[in-house]
Amino acid sequence: MRITGNKPVTGVQGRGAKKQTPSGTEQFTPDMGGEVTQSAQVAGGTAIQGMDALLALQEVDAREERRSKAARYGHTLLDTLESVRADLLAGVVSEDRLEVLSSQLTNRQTSGDDRIDSVLEEIELRVKVELAKLGRFTDT
Repeated sequence: MRITGNKPVTGVQGRGAKKQTPSGTEQFTPDMGGEVTQSAQVAGGTAIQGMDALLALQEVDAREERRSKAARYGHTLLDTLESVRADLLAGVVSEDRLEVLSSQLTNRQTSGDDRIDSVLEEIELRVKVELAKLGRFTDT
């Protein structure tokens, strides 16, 4: 069972609710005249080295992509485990579903983050236990 942190929003006004503005409030009026001052020229961006910055950005994107893929992998395993649980409660476990579950174990995605990888290892261990209970997993 997957638990998400989404909570319902409370205290939201519907369409029929109108904003009330206190009477006698000041309104915005733009300044239409006055003296214009010249600004100094902006110095070039010497602090950022072009190629180093691009390489750093690519590395950050690659890390985020690996984390995202690892999270999707974990969610897929959990969803398939939930389907197997539902099959067990119904009394008939689909052989195709067990085959899909065992093949998903070969698609391991590492995130590069030790905490995420440890959670994935725990999920994989649970999948292996369930497959072993049903006679579909043999450690080779």
